[in-house]
Amino acid sequence: MIKVTFQGERGAYSEDAARSFFTEEIETIPLPTFTEVLENTISGNADYSVLPVENSLEGSVGESYDLLYSTSLNAMGEIYHRIEHCLIGNGKLEEVATVYSHPQALGQCRDFIQKYHMKTVPTYDTAGSVRIIKEINKNNVSCIASKTASEIYQMPVISENISNNLNNYTRFLVLSKKTSGETGNDKTSIIFSIKHEPGALFRIIKNFHDFNINLTKIESRPKKLTNWEYNFFVDFEGHAKNLQILEMLEKIQNETLFMKILGSYPSAKLN
Repeated sequence: MIKVTFQGERGAYSEDAARSFFTEEIETIPLPTFTEVLENTISGNADYSVLPVENSLEGSVGESYDLLYSTSLNAMGEIYHRIEHCLIGNGKLEEVATVYSHPQALGQCRDFIQKYHMKTVPTYDTAGSVRIIKEINKNNVSCIASKTASEIYQMPVISENISNNLNNYTRFLVLSKKTSGETGNDKTSIIFSIKHEPGALFRIIKNFHDFNINLTKIESRPKKLTNWEYNFFVDFEGHAKNLQILEMLEKIQNETLFMKILGSYPSAKLN
């Protein structure tokens, strides 16, 4: 059976995303940190890892991008998973004074939290916050997580769909030692760094225009060892094995100090 690692407890959105990606039955392996999620696949204890990289409301997951820089795994799939947050706990809505959850979830439900004047307590995981409040067992303490997590821990849902915006999706990458073949509807992710000089980034971006390739995302992340210098993470349409893409990547590499192809994979659709 295929083994897939994810960060968090049973019932985490990452686990739901993993199950939605694979058509066959899988064994999911919950782990405490993103680093352990990837290391278990690198070591061969698992076949795939699922990693959240950005949310439609709260933006990018910085820790994930930093790990993508150093990992030896390939990005070979992506998932857009709809996030439907619930307020979970034993009490009634008017009783709740404190809410536990992952910082991203707290941010995605900021309007609801402020409306009801709740104190927030950040935790390592949405599903893990259900376990925490079950142990606390107070009517005025609640958490934000999925309905799946509420069912696993047998905790009541106080209120459903509490995100700031119901159009709430998280994008996950599926990583493996394997690679994905060209399908004709692909996306490629790369990382690069450039000289700190005028026009350096322009010369990179110009290649996408010259080769008529659609750039779908660009994001900078600070380098960890050099102040005020950045790595750029870029997604674009097409597969790295395509001859046109290969030619463009060769030109980009000539303009960079460092370039890494994270992987090519079939483009996912919003469900």
